[in-house]
Amino acid sequence: MKKNNTPSTGAASAWTGMVPADDTALAVTDTGGPGIPVVYLNGQFATQGYWRRVIAELGPGWRHITYDERARGKSKRSADCSFEAAVRDVDTVLADPGVDRALVVGWSYGAFVAAHWAARHPGRTLGAVLVEGAQPYDWLDAAMEERIRKLFRRMGLFLPLLRPTGLAPRMNAEQMADTNIELGRLARERELGPVLDSITVPARYVVASGASLGSRGDEQERIRAGLDAVTARNPNIRISAKVASNHDAILKKDFAAVAGAVREVAGHDRAGH
Repeated sequence: MKKNNTPSTGAASAWTGMVPADDTALAVTDTGGPGIPVVYLNGQFATQGYWRRVIAELGPGWRHITYDERARGKSKRSADCSFEAAVRDVDTVLADPGVDRALVVGWSYGAFVAAHWAARHPGRTLGAVLVEGAQPYDWLDAAMEERIRKLFRRMGLFLPLLRPTGLAPRMNAEQMADTNIELGRLARERELGPVLDSITVPARYVVASGASLGSRGDEQERIRAGLDAVTARNPNIRISAKVASNHDAILKKDFAAVAGAVREVAGHDRAGH
């Protein structure tokens, strides 16, 4: 475990290791330095390596903090892979090195985590960048829920083969289905709308143009269209960029736009403070 021996206002040392969290331990990488702390929140079954292009684009003038969520990447298994656990883990990761305030950047599932964390902790949040996620849309119904469970039951046959390669999380098929279904419930307008409306720090969306894995027809564009009402209701939230790539490739192909949104939020915070 990293020791809290560096003041958050000073230049912290670079560090990589495991941070205990409830019944698990999270694999964390902290580049250190005196720059603005930026914590990166991964996609549902993704790992911290997905952010390497964004981090390289921003450069060493920032303090980059990445980690693998519970049961993903190099982090340990957990009996609790719920969304609430994912939000709590942001506090755990930032508390270990003693970071008081941070800018949160999330992609897909991580965007939901970032939105909730920013709404709950305005005094600790410099701002939020939400990449292809946290878009209110009622896409989950009983038929979709059953489809998700069937999909992950079929995938369960291959999970033992994929885990050693790092291509699958340390979760069973039921846990994977549960997290997906829970996200569908959290995405409903009546659930996510009030969260976004309560954000009081600068928040910027980066959205894609293409489809995502598993989406049908223009479904993804209909989901993105819901952001018009979000930005109309809350002046703290804007769309920073709409890029050409799709949901799954956005961090790989449009990392510059994501980095630009980070700079935009950081600049807004500097101007406001």
